[in-house]
Amino acid sequence: MDKHKIKVAIIFGGRSPEHQISLLSAQNVLASLDKDIYDPLLISIDKNGTWQLNGDSMILDHAEDPNKIALGKIDRPILLSQNTNERSILSARTQEPLGKVDVIFPVLHGTFGEDGSIQGFAKLANIPCVGCGILGSAVGMDKDMMKHVLRSAGIKVAKWATIRNSVANADYKKIEAVLGNELFIKPANLGSSVGVSYTKNEHEFDHALAAALKYDHKVIIEEKIVGREIECAVLGNAEPKASVPAEVTVAEGFYSYENKYLDEKGAQLSIPADLTETQVKRVQELAVRTYEQLECRGMTRVDMFLTEDDELIINEINTIPGFTNVSMYPKMWEASGLSQTDLISRLIELAIEENNKENQLLLT
Repeated sequence: MDKHKIKVAIIFGGRSPEHQISLLSAQNVLASLDKDIYDPLLISIDKNGTWQLNGDSMILDHAEDPNKIALGKIDRPILLSQNTNERSILSARTQEPLGKVDVIFPVLHGTFGEDGSIQGFAKLANIPCVGCGILGSAVGMDKDMMKHVLRSAGIKVAKWATIRNSVANADYKKIEAVLGNELFIKPANLGSSVGVSYTKNEHEFDHALAAALKYDHKVIIEEKIVGREIECAVLGNAEPKASVPAEVTVAEGFYSYENKYLDEKGAQLSIPADLTETQVKRVQELAVRTYEQLECRGMTRVDMFLTEDDELIINEINTIPGFTNVSMYPKMWEASGLSQTDLISRLIELAIEENNKENQLLLT
């Protein structure tokens, strides 16, 4: 490693059901990293939560197959010191120092990564961390809390109900009377459409709710919104900017896990979206406003619906959006004139900028 380069710990894998997507994303982040400026240091987290030092390359099995991709066998367990400003990687067995970290780039989709967990660790250790901080990550991850915050700010969201802990706590007749019979069932704290179902009757509803409760103790039930699925990427800290919007058109059903990552023909991605100049401006303004209301930093993808009445309704946000070679966040910025390499560099710069700003605050 060049001591003059910024050492970037790309952390991937994790205990989330989105583990495999993280591996795909991390490959692309590594490939796009400007090696003239940054030294990558790859850290994998297996499904049991063990951190392993991969070094300057990822150790994977079936790296090109999204159905089979998995962490390769490795036996270099590590700890990342939580001591403020130490920023050391230590052997988990001997506590021997194995190197230093300047910036964390978490590519940990879903729980134990996108929900404020790794962001809290980074704050304790005073290590710059790419993306949103603790609050933006936690609120953005929890779809129920996100909706409450946005609704209180006057931002339109789909009507929803919240169910906790058990199918028995759901009164289907009451839910149907308010939200209709066509419903989307979602774990409150997951992404990549994991655990998401579309139902049209009580029997389907019960099965879908039971399935979603396997992933989270809190599930949201949403009304079906008829409209175009529009996405917009936001980048920045105090002065965020929005990309050109994109549109997702699903071949059949909804934008499921399979359509996103496994079936190349499952969805058509239109970048930029076929919108009028006025619509583009409204989408970008709403994306930035949503970003600011949810205390986001660094990056977020904002997903919304455009109805036949030309109304925009926020669906959800992703504070660690997909970074695979087919993911919308980097592709929207490419269409906006920012290459993936420049995007990765800008995200690292923003993390360092935000950390420097935090360190200017008085602590006593």
